[in-house]
Amino acid sequence: MKSLLTASILALGAAGALAQDKPRIGATVYGLNAEFMQIWADAAANHPAVKEGLVDLTVFDGRYDALVQQEQFETMITEGYDAIVFVPHDIEAGAAAVDAAAEAGIPVIGSNTRVNSDKLKSYVGSDDVQSGYMEAKYVLDKIGCKGNVVIIEGPIGQSAQIQRLEGNMKALAECPEVKVLEQQTANWSRAEGQSLMENWLTKHGEAINGVIGQNDEMALGAIEAIKAADIDVTTIAIAGIDGVTDALTAVKAGDMASILQDGAAQAQGAVDLAIAAVLPDYQPKSDIWAKYTDMPWNGGKDAEYNVPWTPVTAENVDALLAERQ
Repeated sequence: MKSLLTASILALGAAGALAQDKPRIGATVYGLNAEFMQIWADAAANHPAVKEGLVDLTVFDGRYDALVQQEQFETMITEGYDAIVFVPHDIEAGAAAVDAAAEAGIPVIGSNTRVNSDKLKSYVGSDDVQSGYMEAKYVLDKIGCKGNVVIIEGPIGQSAQIQRLEGNMKALAECPEVKVLEQQTANWSRAEGQSLMENWLTKHGEAINGVIGQNDEMALGAIEAIKAADIDVTTIAIAGIDGVTDALTAVKAGDMASILQDGAAQAQGAVDLAIAAVLPDYQPKSDIWAKYTDMPWNGGKDAEYNVPWTPVTAENVDALLAERQ
């Protein structure tokens, strides 16, 4: 997917250079190494308004670095982009970039992860506290609210890490007999999640009853470590968040639980909002507004749009996998 996505981003950037009369939308995302943000960026690039040529869109890879994203904002401001969609790497560091765009009169739409700024025009994402609670509750219910768990966190300082941890702890507070043996970041990385789990298995062995992975990639890394240690993965309760393809397959196999985060809806909703900020009479072209009737468009005027979570189950996993074909 990434090679196709990169090609589409470059093509869209070239189109922007040839058609300066069209509104130009820039999107800087925290990083494109993993599938979830690739899904987000691909959906943005394939937004109906972009494909029809109503606007030009350029997606920038933030490379998991708040400073890189700051520089990308500076580029978009200097080049006179009409609106910016922002998926920040850091909740605090991203605020200066939003301030600079606001001073330049460029509307900024937040998506997926949050930034601590009151200058966003709007935000479209999902409730990370809720997902953190949901995944932890699955693990705790499966181990009967007794035993030991480990928590694999996202990048420290990103809003999803902060809020999912809040949800994790809310669920853990309901199970006072459960002990958190280890808690550390793996930066959304499958490889880092595997390495952490290898170390924890060496230290704690079969004392680990549950793994709360704040995203699927890290939970999948933990599964690889467990299998490599010749431990039956079904004896450990494991949960992640996002619904990436490998996680859907793992759910189907009974290895883990996952909660689908609809990155495509977040991306296309954010692009609709960015266009509406530039073209006042614009009506949304994405079908996500019909898909999620509990998230009405409301003229694109709401400060926040909340895309619902979808727990991955035995009943819906095949349909979700089919959508990835």
